[in-house]
Amino acid sequence: MSLYIIPIVIFGFIILFSGIFTVKQQTSVIVERFGKFLSIRNSGLHFKIPVFDRIAGRINLKIQQLDVLVETKTKDDVFVRLKISVQFQVIKEKVYDAFYKLENPHDQITSYVFDVVRAEVPKMKLDDVFERKDDIAIAVKQELNEAMINYGYDIIKTLVTDIDPDMQVKEAMNRINAAEREKVAAEYEAEAERIKIVAKARAEAESKRLQGQGIADQRREIARGLEESVDVLNNVGINSQEASALIVVTQHYDTLQSIGEETNSNLILLPNSPQAGSDMLNNMIASFTASNQIGEEMKKQNAKKGIGKKSEND
Repeated sequence: MSLYIIPIVIFGFIILFSGIFTVKQQTSVIVERFGKFLSIRNSGLHFKIPVFDRIAGRINLKIQQLDVLVETKTKDDVFVRLKISVQFQVIKEKVYDAFYKLENPHDQITSYVFDVVRAEVPKMKLDDVFERKDDIAIAVKQELNEAMINYGYDIIKTLVTDIDPDMQVKEAMNRINAAEREKVAAEYEAEAERIKIVAKARAEAESKRLQGQGIADQRREIARGLEESVDVLNNVGINSQEASALIVVTQHYDTLQSIGEETNSNLILLPNSPQAGSDMLNNMIASFTASNQIGEEMKKQNAKKGIGKKSEND
């Protein structure tokens, strides 16, 4: 008799322990009795009647993420692929709806994402898709919230995580960006060149001004020296005309001497014959004499004209 009791006791323990189960944190368990919903069990240690009750399923209450890749066309006829990341969570108070009303939540969310994206993106140009990706994400979230709340799901956040145009479009965009950068670089280079030209012109103008000022100072000093030389010669009985001629001849021979001292000089002073100085002196004395005679004659004529006008007025 005892041989039959032991197997029965063992079998009873097996049945008893099969009725004990645990539920993990952030998880809910659906318990059914004879195929009919019985209860929802949350985290902890629980008991069910063996054979009669069974665990129909477990619902994850954590935030989950689903990535949906959608290919569509923009308003300017550019095909683009968008990656939409949807973060969702089962509402703890609506575990029954999430388990019994919806067979596959991922497929349902994917369908709504496709519907919204293919309705919104064709209204925008490609540049607007990049600039207004947040608007697309908001539109997807609103649509999903309205639809999935009835199934016990809460849409936490939707993100447009990637926008990938066709390869040819990306190459064209890169060429446009490169051309734009080259244009900006050319403008900066032109501006820099203009600044350099202006600065160079200013420097040259300043150099010319200083050079002219130096030449003027040099000529002023030469004139002052000539004036002093003429005064010295006048003091020894040489008149101004002879003194000027003597100075010119002296400078002529000084120039010939300086040219002779330069071995590599290619300069030739004309005339450079021995009698050139004497001829130059004679010509200058003759010109000074002629100019004095002309001056005296003009003074006489002006004096006669002045006397004639005075008699007419009387």
